[in-house]
Amino acid sequence: MQNKKIGAALCVAALSLGPVFAGGAKATEGAAPEAQAAPYTIEVAGSTSVTPLMELLAADYAQVRPGVKININGTGSSDGINAAASGSSEVGMSSRELSPVEKGAGLKELVIAIDGIAVIVHGTNPLSGLSITQCRDIYSGRIQDWGELSPEKQGKIAVVSREPGSGTRGAFEELIALKDTLVPGSIEFDGTGAVKAEVSRNADAIGYISLGSVDRRTVKPLAIEGVEASNANVINGTYKIARPFILVSKASVHPETQRFLEWILSDAGQAIVRKSWISVKD
Repeated sequence: MQNKKIGAALCVAALSLGPVFAGGAKATEGAAPEAQAAPYTIEVAGSTSVTPLMELLAADYAQVRPGVKININGTGSSDGINAAASGSSEVGMSSRELSPVEKGAGLKELVIAIDGIAVIVHGTNPLSGLSITQCRDIYSGRIQDWGELSPEKQGKIAVVSREPGSGTRGAFEELIALKDTLVPGSIEFDGTGAVKAEVSRNADAIGYISLGSVDRRTVKPLAIEGVEASNANVINGTYKIARPFILVSKASVHPETQRFLEWILSDAGQAIVRKSWISVKD
């Protein structure tokens, strides 16, 4: 079901973009640096999960268009979508599907990558995996002690979550079908890095982050339904907790912004995506 949703997101995004991005991959792919290009700054804001990828793309693009500066501000998916709608940023980043109300704002959506969401624990935790039901029960408070999941570990589970409005949180709660209120006493953090840092230092913690941001030296990703959290398993459809990375903008953007968005979908841009995420061309 989730693979169908991601596939549908790719199709809808491609169709909704129309001529704005059509054929753009050829426009800048392999282009030589153009030092004579007029200076221009593209303002980008939104998802902290998309931010690391966007920073890599921007750094590489600086070699293609030296006159173009890209300011990136990781503020959360909802903020990014609102910023694009209001015009305070030209491009918004989202790590979740847009709501019907947000879609009604007339924004164009561009899916640039697919990312899994990894459920992570401290490296010393003996647990190797969870079911989706167990994930839901932990985050709703039905399961509160590690002893209910493993005879090798006891103690109260320290539930770590993202802040309200986070695209990662919205996608995670939707994908595990969490309809209840988040368990009282959970710790909420702004940003992927803060969640990872908390889980890496707290032996009783559980959290969730972008699969592309997992550092196996500091945290331990859990298998879900017996399937390892990996890009390969997201692609083959066996790892179910996955979502698209989306860029949103108004229907008409500055030519330099259009050129950058086209380049992201080129072979050069998607090669950067493949370093830690899943290309929309895979």
